[in-house]
Amino acid sequence: MPGMMLGTMLLCFALSVSVAVSIGVASIIGLMTLGSVPMVVIPKEMFSSLDKFPLLAVPFFILAGKLMEEGGISTRLVEFAKSLVGGVQGGLAASCVITCLIFAAVSGSSVATTFAVGSILIPALVRMGYPSNFSAALQATSAELGVIIPPSIPMILYGVTAEVSIGELFVAGIGPGILIAGALIAYVLIWARRNGMGKQDGVGRLPLGQSLLKAFWALLMPIIILGGIYGGIFTPTEASAVAVVYAFFVGIFIYKGLPIRRIPQVLRQSAVTSALIMFIIMCAGLFSYLVNYAGIPETLGHFLKDTLHSPLYFLIGVNISLFLVGMFVETSAAIIVLAPILAPVALYFGIDPVHFGLIMIVNLALGMITPPVGVNLFAACTVANISVDRIVKPLLPFVAVIIACLALISAFPAISLTLRDWVF
Repeated sequence: MPGMMLGTMLLCFALSVSVAVSIGVASIIGLMTLGSVPMVVIPKEMFSSLDKFPLLAVPFFILAGKLMEEGGISTRLVEFAKSLVGGVQGGLAASCVITCLIFAAVSGSSVATTFAVGSILIPALVRMGYPSNFSAALQATSAELGVIIPPSIPMILYGVTAEVSIGELFVAGIGPGILIAGALIAYVLIWARRNGMGKQDGVGRLPLGQSLLKAFWALLMPIIILGGIYGGIFTPTEASAVAVVYAFFVGIFIYKGLPIRRIPQVLRQSAVTSALIMFIIMCAGLFSYLVNYAGIPETLGHFLKDTLHSPLYFLIGVNISLFLVGMFVETSAAIIVLAPILAPVALYFGIDPVHFGLIMIVNLALGMITPPVGVNLFAACTVANISVDRIVKPLLPFVAVIIACLALISAFPAISLTLRDWVF
């Protein structure tokens, strides 16, 4: 049964069938193969997979990201980041990473980060002499922080499917996010010096005090959202609704960058994106039920423990596997399908489920910038108006930086867990 389900799903992927339909068809084939499970399980498990309070955060964070993009919040974050590091050679490139870091602290989505920040910074980088393919590669990679820095939609999905505290995941994501951001900044500054780029990055930037004043309401947003979560004022799910209200209020009444006539289109775009993710969750919920019904996690756990013998070998094997999966399967779908299978196996090896969740999310985030299903890759190329083949060469060093950070996160749990243990 597992082999038939997997084969069906891979065949559907090869035929360019959508992820949700591929998972759903594979699940129905598996259900028919079992025979002993009634067909009424299909609607029951699909509904049960959506009947989880934390999932309410997904559409709200998607809407918050769209409102930030349309309302002028992202523009002010870019200006602040440029004022912060723009005077350094390569500072404009570094400001891309910093802006994505701040934007990620409220949007929860890497694609939203790519369009919101990239639409401003990629043209600015090109005007300052940076190659368009390098600018697109930088933006695509920096936007990964959107799913690593809390709040994060993939963290919510992992928490729901693996039954792990979302609050703990959010706190644990801060360390890896800062590590990756620091590594990316270091790389772009070194690259700029070696290639003679960015010598005029400070031209036209606002004084730090002035840009800080202009970006005050934008910078206050992550403080309110994350402070409210960690201070126990509201849950991560409630925080998503607060983010929407705040972005709406600031975009319309303070920055006045969000016309009322644009609201229906923003709502429609957010609804379509949310519905797509929810459809994947529905189908993956049925898939996960059948996988657990067949006892695959327990069997796989015993097999890997007997074969690999140590947590180190397990993490190496899982990281390689997840990297390959991330190249072909969308991140949310991969988490929803694999988290219920791999999280129990990680427990067999004594790996903290929160630490394993961060490893899984950082690894699958790499899939967002690697062909053939790299959504960030295509989004950045769309903004930069270049073909995908032109971005591959400058992208490789960025991928190497992320892989190096992933190795550190995997080898040293303290990067993820120190702050978590201190807070909780």
